[in-house]
Amino acid sequence: MSDPANTPRTVARFADGLLHSDLPRLGEERRREAVDFIGRRVLVLPSITRFGVLVIAAAVDVAGTVVGHERMRGVVTKLPVPLVSEYPRLVRSLGYAYVWETWPDTRVDGAATPDAAPDAPPRATSDATPDIRTAPEPSVATDSGRSGTR
Repeated sequence: MSDPANTPRTVARFADGLLHSDLPRLGEERRREAVDFIGRRVLVLPSITRFGVLVIAAAVDVAGTVVGHERMRGVVTKLPVPLVSEYPRLVRSLGYAYVWETWPDTRVDGAATPDAAPDAPPRATSDATPDIRTAPEPSVATDSGRSGTR
């Protein structure tokens, strides 16, 4: 896991709150790992995109300080404001991808299945990717209507 100090504070606060509201039964440790992943991914975005995301994150954070972070999260996720509404979509997509790639047994509310360890180590993603070279060739229909291989 990365050093949480590398995750931008504004992104981390928003991501933590968003994942907590979307996946209420996701464990604290798992949510922290997902937030760290989101922060790492934001930091490696191309420079102009990273700048835009960090500016939006700062604006949302400042507004959240004034009106409340939960209320601001609700406004940003529901109003179709250009660019600003893309911010929660980015955070969600990164967070969900990390959660379900790392712990595929996670339920839709964030809970782990009963047979899974509460904080099982992340699963290696290389095992999940099938090797195309050993996959069987797809079956296609021929002109005569019979099935065959390419």
